[in-house]
Amino acid sequence: MIKLDAGWTFDNRYARLPERFFSRVSPTPVRAPKLAVFNRSLAEELGLNEEALRSEAGVAVLAGNRIPDGAEPLAQAYAGHQFGYFTMLGDGRAVLLGEHVTPSGKRVDIQLKGSGRTPYSRGGDGRAALGPMLREYIVSEAMHALGIPTTRSLAVVTTGETIRRETELPGAVLTRVASSHLRVGTFQYAAQWGTKEELRALADYALERHFPGGEETENRYLFLLEQVIARQAALIAKWQLVGFVHGVMNTDNMTISGETIDYGPCAFMDTYDLKTVFSSIDTEGRYAYGNQPYIGGWNLARLVESLLPLLNEDEKKAVALAQEALDQYPTLYHRYWLDGMRAKLGLAEAQEGDGGLIADLLGLMEEYRADYTNTFRALTLGEYTGMALFDASEFREWHERWQTRLSQESVSREEAYERMRRHNPAVIPRNHRVEEALAAAVDDGDYSVMERFLKALADPYAYSPEQAEYAELPPPSDRPYRTFCGT
Repeated sequence: MIKLDAGWTFDNRYARLPERFFSRVSPTPVRAPKLAVFNRSLAEELGLNEEALRSEAGVAVLAGNRIPDGAEPLAQAYAGHQFGYFTMLGDGRAVLLGEHVTPSGKRVDIQLKGSGRTPYSRGGDGRAALGPMLREYIVSEAMHALGIPTTRSLAVVTTGETIRRETELPGAVLTRVASSHLRVGTFQYAAQWGTKEELRALADYALERHFPGGEETENRYLFLLEQVIARQAALIAKWQLVGFVHGVMNTDNMTISGETIDYGPCAFMDTYDLKTVFSSIDTEGRYAYGNQPYIGGWNLARLVESLLPLLNEDEKKAVALAQEALDQYPTLYHRYWLDGMRAKLGLAEAQEGDGGLIADLLGLMEEYRADYTNTFRALTLGEYTGMALFDASEFREWHERWQTRLSQESVSREEAYERMRRHNPAVIPRNHRVEEALAAAVDDGDYSVMERFLKALADPYAYSPEQAEYAELPPPSDRPYRTFCGT
């Protein structure tokens, strides 16, 4: 153990759970760690000393070569439905250093991803390639700036080693920060292989960590279920509103906290199309953009099944309580999404015809293969150029209906457009720009492209002149954009 003046304040409560839920394991040291990217603002928020973390000893911690004082490294056990098939999983290439408590009292997990083999590696090497770790850094920080709950990235360290995937690639370790790494799959694991008391211990820990005060309710485990359902409904609505496609919505990639996690084959949609799929392994479109809300409900049903033993001693009563809670998901999701779409069109008040107005716009966008983000950007700015949609008579008719609807608001037109600016990003991490940044960093060791990109993404609602180039569409291509998990 080495003591660094980095400001780590560990208080590791997950490590006090029954040992069924984890294996104590240390990261595997790497040959030549070097800091590639560091998140200064996040370090400050966490109360960590940047200078100490950038030092040789600090980088050794971020690489997994040294364990900071107070950490209790472990790999978490969990299960999950992967593309609909249930299997035993666990942290196969990640180690949780511990729970850090920030100066504001917030508790966060500090996890090293790509830190070597664990008992759950299932034949894998436990390592990560630089490209996917930089992708997670870019997209997770962009999601944070967009106001979408997400895990975050503190740093990426290159290892000085190569790993083999289809080719040899430079290795890296990502330091991930999360409200927790509790997943739907963690509860599936407990229900399948643990005792009822172990399941109860996990649920009590989740309540204490994420929903304090829940233990005072009449049925604390029903309260837990209702809170997770509400958070996931809100989260997936936010994904849909910005055109984000997660790519691999397995139950082990769905957090109890309501944060977006595991940025593998993720990407943002350009052309509006409900069938949009980016993941190279999602050949049937299970996790397509338009399916995400339904998969969210499917995943929550698996959580419901896992919590049934705690909801009521009477199985029929437990099922009735669970079903009533789960039935709220589509209602909540639709409300969050509809409220968000109204905001994207500058509408602060609800009218009965709003759903039709929104549906008609989306239908036109799909028919004319319009860019999702730039359509709303154009509506916000009142600049209608560059897309076939804007030349269509159907769009002009729709535009008149929208303007009439705006005139029925009690707020001024200026306030309505300001509302639109707050809800329609001027810039997203477009796929060709992500690839451009990754190629420069991985192939040439040039991080300046990524740094400029991150700067533009840091305030996506600014509508600054510097963001204009990042709003440009990719050049036409005969091949669809594909992403890969990196494992």
